[in-house]
Amino acid sequence: MLNIFRCLLSLGILAAFTAGAADSATPQYGAELQGFNFPYPIEKFNFSSQGQPLSMGFIDIKPQGKKANGRTVVLMHGKNFCGVTWQDSIDALSQAGYRVIAPDQIGFCTSTKPAHYQYSFQQLAFNTHQLLDSLHIDHITLVGHSTGGMLATRYALMYPQQVEKLVLVNPIGLEDWKAKGVPWRSVDAWYQRELKTSAASIKKYELNTYYVGKWKAEYDRWVTMLAGLNNGPGHKLVAWNSALLYDMIFTQPVYYEFKDLTMPTTLMIGTSDTTAIGSDIAPPAVKARIGHYNELGKQVAKLIPHSTLIEFPGMGHAPQMEDPARFNQALIKNISQL
Repeated sequence: MLNIFRCLLSLGILAAFTAGAADSATPQYGAELQGFNFPYPIEKFNFSSQGQPLSMGFIDIKPQGKKANGRTVVLMHGKNFCGVTWQDSIDALSQAGYRVIAPDQIGFCTSTKPAHYQYSFQQLAFNTHQLLDSLHIDHITLVGHSTGGMLATRYALMYPQQVEKLVLVNPIGLEDWKAKGVPWRSVDAWYQRELKTSAASIKKYELNTYYVGKWKAEYDRWVTMLAGLNNGPGHKLVAWNSALLYDMIFTQPVYYEFKDLTMPTTLMIGTSDTTAIGSDIAPPAVKARIGHYNELGKQVAKLIPHSTLIEFPGMGHAPQMEDPARFNQALIKNISQL
């Protein structure tokens, strides 16, 4: 009996050591991703909002090709992404003659994580508009992915004279989850959920939801980036802002205003995407009818005036990362046609 106890004890110690080793393998980045190795300089736009000083990190890459075309592309990242995760598209667009701006929204990545902030897509759009004003940019092609697609839609509705063309890459918000029966979750509940974020949970979610069960080694860097941000000294503040942002996403649909977009708009859709906010707590019958991008892309393309639909059959939530060459070729061809 004593030997069995010693064996169980040693196994317990081994399990604890293994778990600790796994945790220690995840880096600890600062609350604004200090310590992460960026391929580009990160610039900062400092401003005041809601009575407090804030800072937006952003990437600003000048045209790298033989001839600048005088146009600027603004790339808006998704909820589990950052401006830098557009790296392949940034390189391709700059080589094609475009100036590329990729901001990190407040609450994300290299930007401030406020202790208190009333998040809205209008507020984030206004923040971004201020950034572009500071750079003296008054006409843009706007590309939004995932949650960035919802934000890009709101931005285009607020500043239609500035947006020459709108491109939505697997945007969430192509449906109203609440109206379809997904239950509301409190900010406190989101916060408790986000506190548990780890490299393993990020990878599992992205593998199943984003990448159709097919993982590539190049995705690991971005998992490490997010996990390191959540594992760092700003852990609780990062989780709190994430919870506030999820509440914004769920409660502020743009679905009903797609019909009001006035500029040429392109939907670029990986048809095997199944992303739907709240699907993890939705009743089975509700879960079965949300997140079908093979249908949603077609449905929303009919709602948007002057729309074009480009589908990537079999791809998931991030076609720009699954097949960068194919995606960027399609993107550049599309935006060159104003």
